[in-house]
Amino acid sequence: MAKVIYPYLSGKLDVDFLATKQHLVHLLHYRIAFYTHIFSSLPVLLSGVFLFSKTIQRQLPGLHRNIGKGYVGLVLLFAAPSGMVMAYYANGGVGAQLSFLLATPLWWWFTWQGLQTARQRNFVAHRAWMMRSYAMSFSAITLRASQLFLNEVDWVDPAYHYVVVAWESWLLNLGIVEIYLKMKIEADLN
Repeated sequence: MAKVIYPYLSGKLDVDFLATKQHLVHLLHYRIAFYTHIFSSLPVLLSGVFLFSKTIQRQLPGLHRNIGKGYVGLVLLFAAPSGMVMAYYANGGVGAQLSFLLATPLWWWFTWQGLQTARQRNFVAHRAWMMRSYAMSFSAITLRASQLFLNEVDWVDPAYHYVVVAWESWLLNLGIVEIYLKMKIEADLN
């Protein structure tokens, strides 16, 4: 993701993804949303490495709490709200827009529930909600990997590539998390 974000440090409005948004870059609210979204994404994604570490959770609970507060604050206040603005203008037409317009409030809600369950000291539910939240965060990586994969196959019409990856990027991640959680519950019952 750092490699993806780096070109935007130049402030140029015609690089990479923004080259496809020339009809929007003149809109101040879009530029603010775009830069807020991409520059909050790297710390959000990196924090998952630390937040899901059992070692850090057990041996350095204060570090876990502080990184978690940063993650939650970035998602709730910056990444998800700016993602909602971007979703409205998503490439791929209505199909992709609907995907992101559904994914973004889910991401915010999962993160909010994770915060609430931590405050209630219900750490089993907290972990489940935060796994869902991070699955949504990780959709940025899944989307890019899926784009690379679809560019190499010819069984998906190129006109629908972005719609497919828009849905797949978060449904796949969330599906994996839900399967894991269901298997964990079943294993704990036995």
